[in-house]
Amino acid sequence: MAKKKVKQIAEWQKILIKALWIAFGVLWVALFVCFFLIVKGKIGYMPDIEQLENPIDKYATQILTADNKNMGTFSLKNSNRVYANYSDLSHYIPDALVATEDVRFASHSGIDFYALMRAVFKLGTAGGGSTISQQLAKQLYSAHASNLMERIFQKPIEWVIAVQLERYYTKTEIINMYLNQFDFLYNAVGIQSACWVYFGKQTQDVTLEEAATLIGMCKNPSYFNPVKRLDRTQGRRNVVLDLMLENGYITNSQCEAAKSAPLTVDFHKADHKEGIAPYFREYLRLTMSAKKPKRTDDKYRFDPYRYAVDSLAWLNNPLYGWCNKNKKTDGSNYNIAADGLKIYTTIDSRMQKYAEQAVNEHIGGFLQPTFFREKGRSRTAPFDSELTQADMDAIMNRAIRQSDRYRALKASKVSEEKIKQIFNTKVEMQVFSWKGIIDTIMTPRDSVRYMKMFLQTGFMAMDSHSGHVKAYVGGINFQNFQYDMVTQGQRQVGSTIKPFLYSMAMESGFTPCSEVLHVQQTLVNELGEPWTPQNTVMSHIGEKVSVRWGLQNSDNWVTAYLMSQMSPHTFKNLLLSYGLSEPIAAVPPLCLGSCEASVEQMVSAYSVFGNAGIRIEPIYVTRVEDRNGNILSTFASQPHEIINESASYQMLSMLQSVVNSGTGAGMRSRQGVNVAMGGKTGTTQNNSDCWFVGFTPSLVAGCWVGGSERSIHFNTMQEGQGSRAALPVVGIFLKKVFADRELGYSSLETFTVPEMYKDPCAGGNDLSGLLSSPKSAGQMDDIFN
Repeated sequence: MAKKKVKQIAEWQKILIKALWIAFGVLWVALFVCFFLIVKGKIGYMPDIEQLENPIDKYATQILTADNKNMGTFSLKNSNRVYANYSDLSHYIPDALVATEDVRFASHSGIDFYALMRAVFKLGTAGGGSTISQQLAKQLYSAHASNLMERIFQKPIEWVIAVQLERYYTKTEIINMYLNQFDFLYNAVGIQSACWVYFGKQTQDVTLEEAATLIGMCKNPSYFNPVKRLDRTQGRRNVVLDLMLENGYITNSQCEAAKSAPLTVDFHKADHKEGIAPYFREYLRLTMSAKKPKRTDDKYRFDPYRYAVDSLAWLNNPLYGWCNKNKKTDGSNYNIAADGLKIYTTIDSRMQKYAEQAVNEHIGGFLQPTFFREKGRSRTAPFDSELTQADMDAIMNRAIRQSDRYRALKASKVSEEKIKQIFNTKVEMQVFSWKGIIDTIMTPRDSVRYMKMFLQTGFMAMDSHSGHVKAYVGGINFQNFQYDMVTQGQRQVGSTIKPFLYSMAMESGFTPCSEVLHVQQTLVNELGEPWTPQNTVMSHIGEKVSVRWGLQNSDNWVTAYLMSQMSPHTFKNLLLSYGLSEPIAAVPPLCLGSCEASVEQMVSAYSVFGNAGIRIEPIYVTRVEDRNGNILSTFASQPHEIINESASYQMLSMLQSVVNSGTGAGMRSRQGVNVAMGGKTGTTQNNSDCWFVGFTPSLVAGCWVGGSERSIHFNTMQEGQGSRAALPVVGIFLKKVFADRELGYSSLETFTVPEMYKDPCAGGNDLSGLLSSPKSAGQMDDIFN
């Protein structure tokens, strides 16, 4: 009986063993079939070979300053991923990643079986089972798990993709892809964005403790958030440092020093409206993304001059429409937000900072408070007191229709009557002030009027030899006032136009020493209509004065006299060669600045006077690279000869007189800028536009100040003139630039004038017989042509 039981047990053991082997075999077959189906994409999502070879193709474009600072990015919405090359990483970053996430990364082929078993059986206390390759596979493709079955097989799918990644990529490429893909919160996608957002640095510049902080976030960026949970994040950082020490990446002294250092975050919000030079970055985005102009486009329907300007830019400016003029290897156009370009600009971050500080100090610190005090007692504020209620209502209604609130309501099909009611109902809101955002309660209509109270500005500085734009301030605050007054806006130029007329006179035979009778002038246009300009200079009436004196004191009568000797049409053509654009009316008042121009155009035009008659076109970008560092385009300024050398040095002499003892003398007396320079102030009728454009041997800088409407201005010229409103911005900027020796601009630099041109009064024609009375327009053209 016992033998029978033993025999039965033995039979059952054989059956059990056989069953176990069969089960084991079935399991292996099932696993093989499972993985085979995963590889073939029958279970879950499996990227094809092309996708595996190019798993990440949407990168933000990075914008860099001339001194290699990160200005910001152009990116797709919610995807501010900036590409970083492995060679550009601080070695602390990959060292910390491997020590923390995958210590056997160099030896496995995508799956670390030891770490996997440790995670399963809880062997040890640190580390999970996922390798860096598996984590990358999860980052790249987990979003495709759209149903329960795919989620059940998620881990095996990641294993297969990880092994495939190891097959197609080197270890450094996998680390690079992982770091470029990881989302560090606050729209900081990728290590490059994270370094900038949290520490304001490039990837190669982060310290050991900063690298450990960022890699520590990879465990759970929300839980280890250095902005909201500093202490917890510092603890995680120290764990990473200990693991780096344990695995031989740093020494004990390095570890202790880094752990004792405080965790300091220099947070930069990834927002295109913030950061360095936001007006410039928006100009760059619009310019490079521009499409070929079509006359049928809505924006050109009522603005034929804009169509002409943009069409010329498309033909002659390689930066304009760059994305739509250049092709990728696959034949498609570049996408500035998704192709990971690197745009190297001419902006210097230090000079940009000085320009923004100059605007803040003068306009925010002095001019705006003065304007508030003046308008505070006016019932029509901020508008001219002579405006009728109907005029003010028209301005306000136009501004309301241009507001984001109005457009949103119209898009929601809200009636005009309801919109009017909404704009006249008080609500809680935040409004701009120079001291910071203010929480208040007012009607949206009143908020529009309140924002109209702020004076606007445009400022640009350019290297006069290379044409490189060094600073660009398109307004007082991009968050709240996005209209760009450097390139987008054009305003009447006033007396800053006079040097162009005087240069024409120099080429026509006048010299700075030529004398003119200082009397009121009356000019007649082509229709026989008289024009008699007023004058603010009431000295030396009836006496002979020099042409130099006329420009130095911005005298309208001397200027009108010179205009009477020239053809308005010839003068208009000269203005176009200086870089101004249509529409320009060829009429006698043109000599006093009745036409409009942008700050960019005026700065470029004034480069003529310090460059021996050569105008330098502004350059904003030096080169564009793809994400791998291949140069796609380079850019250089185009010089244009405008006036001859003799006339240019005569103008240089006179424009220096303007700054030394004329309308621009405040640069010396008030601003304390004692460098070799020339320049010209400008003020238009009713003090609506205030200008100053100045130049040193190496820099040209221009500033406009005024209201968003011509009816918004100072009541008097006490502060409402170019020398008081615009000149100080340029002066403050120049003082800061020359004080910073690292920039390379010397306050001791002088203009180089050839010996033959050092006497500005030599070489002119004898005009004594023509100077006693006004002549008809074009008489001088007839004499000298």
